[in-house]
Amino acid sequence: MSGDETFGQAIATEYNVDAGAGPLPVLAVVGRPNVGKSTLVNRILGRRAAVVEDIPGVTRDRVSYDAQWNGRAFTVVDTGGWNPDATGLAERIAAQAEIAVGAADAVMFVVDATVGITDHDEQVVKVLRASKKPVVLAANKVDDRRTEAEATALWNLGLGEPWPVSALHGRGSGDLLDAILAVLPEAPRESFEEVGGPRRVAIVGKPNVGKSSLLNRLAGEERVVVDHVAGTTVDPVDELIELGGRPWRFVDTAGIRKRVREASGHEYYASLRTQTAVERAEVAVVVLDAGESLTEQDQRIINTVAETGRAVVIAFNKWDLVDEDRRYYLDREIDRDLARVAWAPRVNITARTGWHVDKLVPALDAALAGWETRVGTGMLNAFLGRLVAAHPHPVRSGKQPKVLFGTQAQSSPPTFVLFTSGLLEASYIRFVERRLREEFGFAGTPIQVNQRPRKKKERR
Repeated sequence: MSGDETFGQAIATEYNVDAGAGPLPVLAVVGRPNVGKSTLVNRILGRRAAVVEDIPGVTRDRVSYDAQWNGRAFTVVDTGGWNPDATGLAERIAAQAEIAVGAADAVMFVVDATVGITDHDEQVVKVLRASKKPVVLAANKVDDRRTEAEATALWNLGLGEPWPVSALHGRGSGDLLDAILAVLPEAPRESFEEVGGPRRVAIVGKPNVGKSSLLNRLAGEERVVVDHVAGTTVDPVDELIELGGRPWRFVDTAGIRKRVREASGHEYYASLRTQTAVERAEVAVVVLDAGESLTEQDQRIINTVAETGRAVVIAFNKWDLVDEDRRYYLDREIDRDLARVAWAPRVNITARTGWHVDKLVPALDAALAGWETRVGTGMLNAFLGRLVAAHPHPVRSGKQPKVLFGTQAQSSPPTFVLFTSGLLEASYIRFVERRLREEFGFAGTPIQVNQRPRKKKERR
């Protein structure tokens, strides 16, 4: 089987369809900034998946979501505001929307019915006509009959019947979805066989450390918008990428500025989406700026990923800007601040030029191998017997709890349960964890060691 066939099967598996039938039909959602595209996408999905706020320009990248209506599945691609005359960051956002149209099977053009037709709308219509793709015209923000009458003026765009809808209240959304299914090709057959899909990798870190640049370098194209302004990425953007002859699903996430409970506005929802992306991933690549000192926020992000039980790879980006003096201090910062995650593989990369980005795959493989490691019960108890004999638990108040036996309850992440005669101290638990790593490896993965003290027999 060729590499292209394997990659095609991975795509089909990710969308839960038959590998021979191809991926799901794709609907691109485009329109001017702040016409309610992301709100309408959430209405179609039936959940709050896209980040929404009452300011223009919150969505910057093209973000894919799986949707379903009347038993038919399809993919919705949300895009940023499309302004053909934009410059700078807005121009790159518009370019992503244009790419989404080119890759879609059909387009939903969203217009603000309360504003009517603008010059920018007419320019977008010219591009849509040139694409030769079926277009469904959605007249959004139609909350009452008066506005519904005003929406009839959108016939002048020449795209056919405007479908009045209120993304906020759901008015007319069913008729709009029926019109969308009418122009989309039939979905492929569903497959109910359990087949392993691509490994899921989340790219996390502070704002402006180069997460989006890394995804673009891995994808080999401008998949996400990159700008020197911190916080450019808001919605998690996932992409199927073939590396090392295998498919991977990388997810670029919003930069984590502060604790979730301290964030506000779209930053709060972006933080929640980032947290969800990490929980759905198998391994997280924590990107750090090698040219800057490690901060408390960097350590908090790494600890948060480890606490979710995901494998961890630490990538020091912008290595081309690190001189000899900085490397000297960086080594000491690593020894001091990252001692608790010394088990995580580290790679030095430059996402902008692609230097040593190829070393990311071996590090991911090592972390996933440690994450899925399972130790047999017999081997584990033989190890615990030697450990307890050589280093018994200290005597406290005339009592000395002992480890009776242990078992690995699960992998991904490795979780151990120690059955003891009494409660073990936290320091001794950490000692056991450290020796487990020395004995069995577990590179790139957190370890959870739980204890189950024996209950005292009640006196009659």
